[in-house]
Amino acid sequence: MEPHRERLLRRGDYIWGSFIKAERVDGYIVGVNPGDRSDVLGRFPFSDASVDDAIDCAQRGELTWRRVPRVERAKAIRKFRDSLNKHQEKCAILITRETGKPIWESRQEVIASIRAVDLLLEEGLQLLEPRILNEREARSDYRPRGVVGVVVPYNLPLLIPTLHCCAAILAGNSVVLKPSKFTPGVGQCVAEMMDRCKLPRGTFNMVQGSGTGIGQRLVTHPGLDALIFSGGFDTAMAIRRATFDRPELPTLYQCGGKGAALVLGGCDLERATYEVVVGAYLTAGQRHNSTGRAIVTEDVFDQFVDQLARRSVRLNVGYGFDLSTFFGPLISENFRNRYRKYGRAVVARGHNPILQAANREVPNRRGFYVEPSMYWVDWERWHGFVNDEPPGPSLLLYKVKDWEEAVALHNKLKYRVSTSLFIDPEHSELPEMVARLKTGSLNVNRGTIGASLRLPSVGLGRASNGMPGGIDLLRFLSTPRSTLVEGRAFDARNAVPGMNWNDDDLEELAEV
Repeated sequence: MEPHRERLLRRGDYIWGSFIKAERVDGYIVGVNPGDRSDVLGRFPFSDASVDDAIDCAQRGELTWRRVPRVERAKAIRKFRDSLNKHQEKCAILITRETGKPIWESRQEVIASIRAVDLLLEEGLQLLEPRILNEREARSDYRPRGVVGVVVPYNLPLLIPTLHCCAAILAGNSVVLKPSKFTPGVGQCVAEMMDRCKLPRGTFNMVQGSGTGIGQRLVTHPGLDALIFSGGFDTAMAIRRATFDRPELPTLYQCGGKGAALVLGGCDLERATYEVVVGAYLTAGQRHNSTGRAIVTEDVFDQFVDQLARRSVRLNVGYGFDLSTFFGPLISENFRNRYRKYGRAVVARGHNPILQAANREVPNRRGFYVEPSMYWVDWERWHGFVNDEPPGPSLLLYKVKDWEEAVALHNKLKYRVSTSLFIDPEHSELPEMVARLKTGSLNVNRGTIGASLRLPSVGLGRASNGMPGGIDLLRFLSTPRSTLVEGRAFDARNAVPGMNWNDDDLEELAEV
């Protein structure tokens, strides 16, 4: 038997400081390696009642945790960071088994998760400092919201829950985490590391299950005080409809939808080719900010597309534990079917396939592997494919006349979570382009998947609902409360006009 193929010990949900097995099981999610379906991690049971129990325990735990000083909260989160650092390889192996990512990429995600916690501790805490006005008895404090529901996707199954849960706990909230149904093992690993922090009971809770069952029950639970959802736009809209009668519920939607690259004449074409290939096909194109579109000026279009196609067909698609693999499988057979169907739809609309979406056979592995695809879209036709998210390792190419047409087309895209601009740094119109581009994150001569958690960014269009991410999550997870104190004795001479508040009135009142 190959290493890293043993079944996991399924410990159940994590509620009130302990792993528990539900008395009544409503279903199972099966943990399977999408790169080799013979590698089964196990069946993870779930129960609808666990959501109610987790919320109830989080409500009780929050009453204790919110009173813990920020310094003590930071100590607890630092223990999580130390545990994550100690178990790096275990986490990376789980990520690769459950998502199919190459092991080198999984290790990078673990390191990024550790750095995210470091950033919260080093710089994030400053965002929670009270504002005190010395000239008056006045101050503003950031107070916890309460019980925070955290729903996370499969594409970054460690980084996203680490960032969101640690930020919520650091801000004084309690948490109920629901991992993706595709990555229950990583979710259990997060709970195990939280358990080692010795948090007060109820501060952190985790429930397993599907999105349509357990996820739906969690996001619509009346006991939630805030919600962070990371996933698809359609699911976000379903949540919004389901919570229509709770407009007061603070909700952060991170829907991604993929980024776009603008490639202009005069740029370093080799760099642009490298960054677009990596952005489009890393993680099999399943990141929220993968490069889904490249808008290219006509003076370099043919040369760029030729280089792009030659480099893309040379990518190693394979098993995650093979060290030469660049990208692994898609997450499921359903998603692979959707990927091929999308490619057929693009061609059926009259657009030009450069690399066609197709299955890829990997020797001795029964996984959901596909070839990278690339399509030249005649965007001036009646269907320009500007409103959707290209699934998987799909790249749509658009030819434009000049930078002005490139920017105008870009700003019509429905999803604008991040944008790459490949350009000569000395271009005279660069400041004007930067000013006109409507995007959540702009990377000049860098790929769309590069980001800094230090800097707040807001995905535009359908990419989010306008709430910033990164360490600015701490502000979303807190609510400011101002306090004004009057320490001076009351002086009736300062009464406002019309009250007839005088000394005689006061004497009469005193006699009565």
